[in-house]
Amino acid sequence: MDASEAMHASERVERALRRIDTLDGTLKAFITLDAEGARRAAAVYEARGAPPGPLAGLTTAIKDLTDTAGLRTTYGSWYFRDHVPAEDDLVVARLRAAGALVLGKTMTPEFGFGALCANRLDGPTANPWNPALTSGGSSGGAAVAVAAGMVDFAHGTDFGGSVRTPAGFCGVASLRPTPGMLPNPKRARGYDMLATAGFLARDVAMLERVLAATTGPHPLDPLSTAASVPPPTGLPVPLRIAATADFGVTPIAGEVRDRFSEAVRVLDDRFGPVAAAHPDCGDAFPIFHTLRPAHIHRDYGALPPDALSETVRWWIERGAGISADAYLAAEAARTAYARRFVRFFDEHDVLVAPAASVMPWPNTIPEVTEIDGAALETIVDYLAVTFAVTLAGCPVITLPAPTGGHALPFGLQIIGPPWSDWRLLAIARRIEAEAGFAFVAPPLMDSGG
Repeated sequence: MDASEAMHASERVERALRRIDTLDGTLKAFITLDAEGARRAAAVYEARGAPPGPLAGLTTAIKDLTDTAGLRTTYGSWYFRDHVPAEDDLVVARLRAAGALVLGKTMTPEFGFGALCANRLDGPTANPWNPALTSGGSSGGAAVAVAAGMVDFAHGTDFGGSVRTPAGFCGVASLRPTPGMLPNPKRARGYDMLATAGFLARDVAMLERVLAATTGPHPLDPLSTAASVPPPTGLPVPLRIAATADFGVTPIAGEVRDRFSEAVRVLDDRFGPVAAAHPDCGDAFPIFHTLRPAHIHRDYGALPPDALSETVRWWIERGAGISADAYLAAEAARTAYARRFVRFFDEHDVLVAPAASVMPWPNTIPEVTEIDGAALETIVDYLAVTFAVTLAGCPVITLPAPTGGHALPFGLQIIGPPWSDWRLLAIARRIEAEAGFAFVAPPLMDSGG
């Protein structure tokens, strides 16, 4: 961004605030707005007369699971409804240092656990393509803020698909980086790689720009030692693409399978043969159903149950009986699982899969309990098409597939081996530009300031 753009930071903030004022009463992307803080930051940038960083003047929002100094951070929980952190989490501090203007905090279900982007404080967040439908969880507020033009990009977090599913539902691009690319020195289990921060934007170039401004190692995060910004590298020619609708194990709606087939045909036409292949994911369910509830029980089990959502209580109860032997066995199985993914990428450059197993459903339905009339064993099984990738620690970019005349967008996961983030971004830019996997404005973009 050049100096002239930084000089107009206040104008950018006011334009964004007008859109929020016009649209967010319906969409509910934000849980807390910080209009005055953004205005003060913009005035500082303009007074300097030159951009203070690579994101100077860009508007953003922070998911309400992540601490922001002096700005209410509820973690989507009624229990923390008045919590105001004393300092920024590192990713927020790096965004501010790069010049980004934080407009506020976006909606999330409690602690990020829930199919709908809603909690006891506000919501549900509505899909900008059809406000009767869900935006997805748990970074639904972030996805809607980006899709509706309220911010230039948004911060999110992803455990089992919380960046990827909302991005697919709302028709925007997203990045779940390799865990460690965005260091978290406050993470209690420093070597755990299930969850990571990520970003959502309307194009891959913005994702690349934001990651470059925020990545880099931190001495207190042991996973971050390989994080870096390398020089650009050449892209593989031809591009070796593999595709799977279901990883051989995940339930998938018929409409999703059809939309995925359409997307794969576009890739096949443009880039040559797409191989039907995927790593062995046969033990994805038992691994995830051991590790995730164990983590949630450990992190939230001491909170008063009556202050928590039904979904969080369900997770805590599932984690209560997991033994040390079972947990360690799941970790060993996850190691073998991740190694199978690494070996898979010896023969393929990227693996593509749907970004969600279902299409957006009405906000009046709190959980996904069945797919095409077939009952699911648990309320999280609909996330298997994304948590199958989480377990391998791979970077993932989500792109909106060409709409093809459909009424709703459809997201595609583009997956690479661990630490291939920069190469994966370059491949995604090529797919975006050459095959039309690009943002299309939803109907609500035609309104607002």
